[in-house]
Order: sequence, then structure tokens, then C-alpha cells
Amino acid sequence: MKKGFASDNNSGIHPAILKAIEDANIGHVVGYGDDRYTQKAIEIFKEKFGGETEVFFVFNGTGANVLGLSSVTQSFNSIICAETAHIQEDECGAPEKFTGCKLLPVNPVNGKLSPESIQHHLKGFDFEHHSQPKVISISQVTEMGTVYQPNEIVALADLAHKNNMFLHMDGARLANAAVALNMDFREFTKNCGVDILSFGGTKNGMMMGEAVLFFNPELIKYTKYIRKQSMQLYSKMRFIGAQFLAYFENDLWKQNASHSNNMARLLKNELAKIPEIKITQPVEANGVFAIVPSEIIAPLKERFFFYMWNDAMSEVRWMTSFDTTEEDIYEFTGLIKNMLSS
Repeated sequence: MKKGFASDNNSGIHPAILKAIEDANIGHVVGYGDDRYTQKAIEIFKEKFGGETEVFFVFNGTGANVLGLSSVTQSFNSIICAETAHIQEDECGAPEKFTGCKLLPVNPVNGKLSPESIQHHLKGFDFEHHSQPKVISISQVTEMGTVYQPNEIVALADLAHKNNMFLHMDGARLANAAVALNMDFREFTKNCGVDILSFGGTKNGMMMGEAVLFFNPELIKYTKYIRKQSMQLYSKMRFIGAQFLAYFENDLWKQNASHSNNMARLLKNELAKIPEIKITQPVEANGVFAIVPSEIIAPLKERFFFYMWNDAMSEVRWMTSFDTTEEDIYEFTGLIKNMLSS
């Protein structure tokens, strides 16, 4: 398949991470995480987020979200999230199936929740006829490609904690957010009051494997059992640990995310030269949302595959990746210009 702009999941594995997997594929080690690769990766997470951080590796982002949410909820609880959130739109009901919780979607502004927007869901506490709000879940980067600022996260965390709730962050594109904010991971997660973090790497050059971080050890009483029961305990976990070692070595995560963010900005700048294209969201990470003349969408997708975001509005989503090149951008935007002029 020719490179396109459908998803950063469509890119391959960064060569350094693929080499790390190959290097780890020597001899025998103890399974299920009791190996030097996994233990070293856990040490790195603790160095970055604090020694009290508890780390659980899982296969994928849905598994990370489900494990994090399941660890802090009961089936009579509810989880507040954006209407566009991955847990609401793209996980086939997995969070509801495995937690038993009711998801309470909120109409976001540029993909973001605010204390004001969720206030109407903060009701029925201690009332047995009402699901009990327990978690506010946000995505960083949001599904609209925008980035929460630290003060916005603090405001949501304060509101959650005031109501005896938790703040969960879906960090599938956390590296892109860190680059956009020019901050260390801890500065806009734990330091801002996040309680549970799904730490992703698959969209930024890894093959598979995510981490669930808990910043309060009291929250993990049943997590190891939930991970096993939900089929997220990987027997050959060294291959997840080895990837994270390569991911953090020499800040590879930052190199990859910086590149993909830069490519999105280049794409935005080139599209700005085309009057028929209207960019609909701030370009803050590695996603570009735009309204495109409907007549060019089908032929354009044949050359550079991508997904529609809103068919009714003729709005598309274009994602850049660590392996997107400037040549890809110029060829793509040149093709748009040619199609619109013909």
C-alpha cells in the first residue's frame, strides 16, 4: 500500500524498535514480565513519573483504557467522556462491557471537555437510583487533534477530586502532546492531577504494547487480576519491554513525534495555499481536519488513502506519522491542486 494519511497506525515499526525486538529474541527469559527488559522498562517509567508509579503493560490502547478504568470503578459507576472519545466511538463498547459502567458522553469544544461542560453529569451522588459518577476520561491528544493545556487538565482534575472521582487520560498520542507542549510527560499528567494514564507508543513507531500507569498505588488492588482476566497479560512480555527501552533511548519518542507534528504543520501550511480547502480544527499535533470539495475525495483516496470524518460536511481527517516525508506532503497537496484545477 502506498503511504497515505489515514492513520498513524498504518505506519510501520521504527527500525530502532524493530532492532530492539530482534535483539531481545535471543535465548530464554522468564515469562509474564519477570524479565530484565520489562523490569528495566518499568524502572524508566518510574524515573520519569515518580517511584510510586505502578506500571502494567498490555497489548493495545483499548486494553489499556479498559484496564485503567476497570481498576477504579464498579458496575454501578459512570464514566464521563467526550462524544468523540475513543472509549465512546472506537472501542466497540469494550469499556462498557468490561467495566459494566455507563458512559456519559459530552459534546466537546475542539475535542476538549471543560468543567462547565460536564457539570450537568455531576449529580445523583449517594442516590441509589442513579449511576454514580466516578471517572472523567480525557484524550491527550484529543480525537480532534487538539492538545489540552496544563491549566485545563488541572481544572478537570480538581473537579474530579472534589467529587471523589478520578481523572483518566487516554494518552494514545501522548508523545505528540509532549512535543506540542514542549514539556516532560510528568508535567502535564501526574503533576496536573491525572490519576490513571494510558501511555501509548503504537502510533509513534512501536509495533504493539501500551502501558497503564497508576499514580496512586492504592488504586491497583485488583489490577493484576483484571489484566489477566481481560486477556491483556502477555506471556512473552520482554518484547513489549524491549520496545519501550528503545522508545525512550536517546529520546526516540521525541524524534518521532516531533517529525510527525512538523509534517502536520507543513501539510496545514500547504493546504492554506488552496482556497477550496477549509481547515476546521487547530493543528496542534499530527492531525489535520479539513473540508474538501466532495468531487475530488474518491479519486484522491485512490492515490493517498485517508478516512472521512464527517460525510455530511465533506470533512476529512489526515494524519501524519513518523515516516511521513516532505515529499509525501508536496505530492499530496500538488495532486489536490491539479484535481481542483482540472
